[in-house]
Amino acid sequence: MSPCQHLATVTNGPKPPGGCRACLAKGDTWVHLRWCLTCGEIGCCNESKNRHASRHAAATGHPVARSREPEEMWAWCYPDEDFVDLEGPEIWG
Repeated sequence: MSPCQHLATVTNGPKPPGGCRACLAKGDTWVHLRWCLTCGEIGCCNESKNRHASRHAAATGHPVARSREPEEMWAWCYPDEDFVDLEGPEIWG
């Protein structure tokens, strides 16, 4: 099955540094980090207490986030609830 339209052009690339600014401002921690491919905002995952990444997507309409975790190479589309694995040889060349 093909990924949704939002995920069709997502490629692997460098991950930005930093953490969830909203959690840091509150003195909270997170489980994993996600980053918005529209604006670059880094937020905490849905397993985290505050769920800032999905809240950001809902508030802004920005559809796709990538995992910011070093060992994870994937992207998620919030509106279509779809996933794409970015580890294939077509990504890394």
